[in-house]
Amino acid sequence: MSKLIFVNLPVTDLKRSKAFYEAVGAVNNPAFTDDTAACMVISDTIHTMLLTHDKWRQFTGKRIVDAHTEAQVLLCLSADSREQVSALVDEATRAGGKADPTPTQDYGFMYGRSFEDPDGHIWEVMWMDPSAIPPHS
Repeated sequence: MSKLIFVNLPVTDLKRSKAFYEAVGAVNNPAFTDDTAACMVISDTIHTMLLTHDKWRQFTGKRIVDAHTEAQVLLCLSADSREQVSALVDEATRAGGKADPTPTQDYGFMYGRSFEDPDGHIWEVMWMDPSAIPPHS
């Protein structure tokens, strides 16, 4: 069985955040969704758990940072093409996110852009030419 990753994010408005993630292609899993949390399926192995601040506090006593002004993580998703990178950033922008909070990376064989969700969490979207990946030694 493949390992799964569940990225837990504190959100200020669960309904708005759920709509945002649906707009950028995630699918809600109602089995793990209620009025305090929403499980958003990004792929077969990647899920984002959107948690209200009260729900988040059930897991940690650490202070929730304002992701608009502070950063704790940068999340990165792969894309199948340069065009798919830009399409996802464009979708996020139309859904209320902020485009390119980090510099665009263009190395020819690798291309990446980023977006912020409504709570300021940064998602990078990266494409790399598979033929440019050196073999393992």
